[in-house]
Amino acid sequence: MRVHKINNVNKALDFIASKGVKLVSIGAEEIVDGNAKMTLGMIWTIILRFAIQDISVEETSAKEGLLLWCQRKTAPYKNVNVQNFHISWKDGLAFNALIHRHRPDLIDYDSLRKDDPVTNLNNAFEVAEKHLDIPKMLDAEDIVGTLRPDEKAIMTYVSCFYHAFSGAQKAETAANRICKVLAVNQENEQMMEDYEKLASDLLEWIRRTIPWLQNRTQEKTVNDMQAKQEDFRDYRCVHKPPKVQEKCQLEISFNTLQTKLRLSNRPAFMPSEGRMVSNINGAWHTLEGAEKGYEEWILSEIRRLERLEHLAEKFHQKAAIHEAWTDGKEAMLTQKEPDTTTLSEIKALLRKHEAFESDLAAHQDRVEQIAAIAQELNELDYYDSANVNARCQKICDQWNVLGALTQSRKESLKNKEKQLESIDELYLEYAKRAAPFNNWMESAMEDLQDMFIVHNIEEIQGLIAAHEQFKATLTEANEERKAIQAIQANSNPYTTITSENIDEKWAKVFELVPRRDTALQDELNKQNSNDELRAKFASQANKVGAYIKAKMEEIGRISIEMNGTLEDQLTNLKEYQDSIVSYTPEINTLEGYHQLIQEALVFDNKYTPYTMEHLRVSWEQLLTTIARTINEVENQILTRDAKGISQEQLYEYRTSFNHFDKDHSGALMAEEFKACLISLGYDVENDKQGDAEFARIMSIVDPNGTGAVTFQAFIDFMSRETTDTDTADQVIASFKILAGDKNFITAEELRRELPPDQAEYCIARMAPYTGPDAVAGALDYMSFSTALYGESDL
Repeated sequence: MRVHKINNVNKALDFIASKGVKLVSIGAEEIVDGNAKMTLGMIWTIILRFAIQDISVEETSAKEGLLLWCQRKTAPYKNVNVQNFHISWKDGLAFNALIHRHRPDLIDYDSLRKDDPVTNLNNAFEVAEKHLDIPKMLDAEDIVGTLRPDEKAIMTYVSCFYHAFSGAQKAETAANRICKVLAVNQENEQMMEDYEKLASDLLEWIRRTIPWLQNRTQEKTVNDMQAKQEDFRDYRCVHKPPKVQEKCQLEISFNTLQTKLRLSNRPAFMPSEGRMVSNINGAWHTLEGAEKGYEEWILSEIRRLERLEHLAEKFHQKAAIHEAWTDGKEAMLTQKEPDTTTLSEIKALLRKHEAFESDLAAHQDRVEQIAAIAQELNELDYYDSANVNARCQKICDQWNVLGALTQSRKESLKNKEKQLESIDELYLEYAKRAAPFNNWMESAMEDLQDMFIVHNIEEIQGLIAAHEQFKATLTEANEERKAIQAIQANSNPYTTITSENIDEKWAKVFELVPRRDTALQDELNKQNSNDELRAKFASQANKVGAYIKAKMEEIGRISIEMNGTLEDQLTNLKEYQDSIVSYTPEINTLEGYHQLIQEALVFDNKYTPYTMEHLRVSWEQLLTTIARTINEVENQILTRDAKGISQEQLYEYRTSFNHFDKDHSGALMAEEFKACLISLGYDVENDKQGDAEFARIMSIVDPNGTGAVTFQAFIDFMSRETTDTDTADQVIASFKILAGDKNFITAEELRRELPPDQAEYCIARMAPYTGPDAVAGALDYMSFSTALYGESDL
């Protein structure tokens, strides 16, 4: 009866509805009454639910997933371009391509022609029905003969192919898993190679640079040493900054690589011997030590050479004065008196000789000064010491000869004096007073022409004060000159010093006084200019020093008090980094002031506690610190994305960490870390079980036993504890699917299932399979998979 039929159909519709199928406007009455439209609609709904809806490729909808699957499978085939479920299938090539991709033994695809669609369609339908158990749902003539084939019919038929090749889908999934694992390894290996190259290049540069900085070859002049100083400044401002960036990038790359390796369950990267970050830091420390020593040596050498040049000039000046004085003295002392010499003449000669002895004794100090200067030039390693020593020795030898001749002449005159008694006291008085006065004037002229070297205002002011005191004595000296000249007669047998000699030297003294005034004033102006340079440098250095200190404190605070998403933090940090880099012109301005100070040979600065060396190191440290902070956030993003940690979890971890980081050092000591773990629900209380668990955790987060746990180590631990990672077993299982459940795989299978570059990557690294079931060309995918998670070849 009709009522029974309706009841039967309703039972079927209830079952369909229980499977989540929505039947809109379809009732049992319409089906029983033979409503073709309703009946077909219900059939399509059933097909959509049970044949198509379960199809999912990359989390797309059923229809989109099926279309994407078709596109991927037919992509390698010429003349096939699947864009829909109607006209893309009219020529029959897409159906044949699907079958050939999974069963190449069933179809000779290259023999098919695009201009023969009926033959193509019938070939595909017959092969599918005969070999794949897919019933022939469509007629070739109906598809070719219509402008737009029925989309639902094509889609239903294609879904049968999808289910028939479901085993191949597993292989595709396995291949995708392998591709992801291989991509991770390839990327990591590339990063390792890049690190090794960058580390090698940087170490080689340091190796080449250190000997240059350790070279202490002395130059002969201040100008030569200043040329070396200019080369060093060029190294500091041009050559070193890019290497500072490379070193910072190297550390960042190393940290990022280690994070990626931990996130992908790979062993930590161990650089080749001598290329560890610690090795680079050690070499860099040696480089900076050599830099400091080289700069200090250059400055000390400039001071030494400046002192040497001053001493050498002073030596030659005093030597010239002395040589001029001694000229003709030997001839005078060896002169023989005639036998007709009178008593008065002998006495005059004797007094004249006594005056000469007084003059000779007065010049003893100059000879000693000349010898002392020569000795100092020797001790300071003056390059022309040989000539200085030769001249000094000649002066000393001549001085000894003069001493001996003076004594001999004195004895000769005294022998004759015993026979002579007359003396003219007036002439004697003149001679005795004229000789020291003459010597005083010579000393005054020598002092007025004396070279000087000063380094600050106080020293030049001292010289000016001494010069003023000297000028104050000139009036008294002039009175003495007049008194001496009042005694002098037309001729005086007791001395060679005449009134004209005294007047000439007195005029010379008055000529030298204003010259000395000018020289001292020029030096005062120079020291005032140097003081202005000190003040300019100090003003800029104090500003730069305060800026760097403030920014370092800000970075420390920012790294602890980070708010918002990690992406927001990263954006804010990079903007902050840009603002710091924009301060570089201020550093360059300071470098300019420092260059002017060095060129002016200014070696001290009472206006600032900062040195250029200190500020350079602090600036480099500031740039490195902000770059490292950015890298920490990037690594946290890597960790979050790779491990699926939510932003809320990261915020919770950061909040807990900061709460126990009381001293804001960026690291937790053991007891602080234990308290942090307890706050997160870990059972690490002070009992046997808790102590064992805490010891296990500490061995993970602090493998080197430093007693401190960084935030990155803490995040890595939490990510390992709360998420899963890919494993060697998963990769082995994926290869097993591609190999058709065999214990080995062939190169042909790898090339068929994997992209070309990754297939070749595997073939190049897989060892031959040697098991009992081995065949020719068999490759061992098990040991290869295990090695992916083992030690790197690099």
